[in-house]
Amino acid sequence: MSQIASTETGQSRRTLLIVSMLTVCFFAVANLPWTLDDYDQAKQAFVSFQMIGQQRWLYQTTPHEGMGARGGRHSFHHISGKPPAVAWISAALYRITRSWDFAWRFPSFVAAIALAVLVFRGARTFGDLPALCALAAFSLNLLSVRLATLVRTDMPLALVSFAIGLLMFEKIRTRTSWTTRDRVALCLVLTAAMFVKGPIVWAFVLPPLVIYQLRRKWRPTFPNAWSGWIPWVASLALFYLWLISGIRFIDGFYEDVVLNEFAARFHEGIHRSQPLLFYIPHLLQKFAPWSLLIIGLLVAALRKTKATTGKWLGKLSPEMFWLMTWALGGIVVMSLIPSKRVDRIFPAVPPLCMLLAAQIKASMADNFARVRRIAACAIIFASIFTGAYSAMRVIDGYLNDRDALVKFGREVRRIAEAEHLRYEVLPSRDEGMLLYLQRPRFYTRIIEATATPPGLDALVVPIDEDPWRSGKFPYRVTVEKKSEDPSSYGFLMLPRG
Repeated sequence: MSQIASTETGQSRRTLLIVSMLTVCFFAVANLPWTLDDYDQAKQAFVSFQMIGQQRWLYQTTPHEGMGARGGRHSFHHISGKPPAVAWISAALYRITRSWDFAWRFPSFVAAIALAVLVFRGARTFGDLPALCALAAFSLNLLSVRLATLVRTDMPLALVSFAIGLLMFEKIRTRTSWTTRDRVALCLVLTAAMFVKGPIVWAFVLPPLVIYQLRRKWRPTFPNAWSGWIPWVASLALFYLWLISGIRFIDGFYEDVVLNEFAARFHEGIHRSQPLLFYIPHLLQKFAPWSLLIIGLLVAALRKTKATTGKWLGKLSPEMFWLMTWALGGIVVMSLIPSKRVDRIFPAVPPLCMLLAAQIKASMADNFARVRRIAACAIIFASIFTGAYSAMRVIDGYLNDRDALVKFGREVRRIAEAEHLRYEVLPSRDEGMLLYLQRPRFYTRIIEATATPPGLDALVVPIDEDPWRSGKFPYRVTVEKKSEDPSSYGFLMLPRG
């Protein structure tokens, strides 16, 4: 028996090593070649870019531009609604490395690795096999590998929200009361979450906590998960200080941030309004096979007890009840908000991994060998599925020159530096152009192609727009897009003298 146990332990360690290596590999390469052309990455990147270039450390603008009256161009620099915590980290990293690509993407990558470690350690409560499955579930799915190096705040938000929920889970599991140290830790993590993406973190932890505490009234044996109001109020007060200062001192902050960025998401027809059940099919597909395994284990548990759902819920342990409310509460709340996008539901994925670990632990008592085979098949399938997705994305990106604008911007900067050219970029619909060319703003003084502005040697212009269509450009690029018309840009040398 000892030899069998030793063999199984060795196999588990090898499997853990393989899953860990695949995790790091998929997280690092799935988004290559790196661009800022989708998922509002340019807006997030522009925040830290302004911090370094213009010393705007608390409030920034977005790279929006528009057309003025009579065809004249003018700037529509909206106030950025993104809290500055992640951008502070990117700005600090740029000071050290002098690489924007690294500075923008490293925070999400580190948050993804930290989340994987935290999920594994939290799931170790249920045993080695459940912890391995939880790690694989978090790492080997289409959502995690897609967001791991995007220039966005979704992965850092998922990290801090999971840390909050895990702290409550530990309080429930260990049946210990809240100490001053625990409340200080909770306040710090909540404050970090507020300055990562605002009060949206409450949607993933507060409703489940309310449901759990209400359940506790009918089941006094349930441990207390409530820390008291002080950590919640203190963190919100610090965020409101930043918000109120912006309203008071920054022109347009109330309209752009409070009304358009936050309040408008609760109205139909604004900010990508989607149907109520929008997230369910996306989770089933992008979190496969783990989403199907969670449903399958739930059905098996109901069939085993041969009881109604209400009676089955009544027999749940406090730990299992918290994991269910924690995993499903965020999905329900986010589904009620009209503005939806797949990446916004990602903070619900780590709790789902913990729930899966608890389900596997409960199923192991009946047939360990069968559960082990199912887990092995799920890990193998997820590895192939996620690996194929990552490989196809990378291959397609390089074959179709997805980073054409990145190369264009790099070449323009090289030419301008070599020939000592002073250049600007005209407004375009590609927000990333400013960052590819490392310019602080679009140039808005040119109206006609024949005009030669003082102090400039060249312009980057959108050559698919009038009056630039018929021009001759020594260097140009055209980018095909699935949802839009092709974007074409040229580096226009201006006549001197």
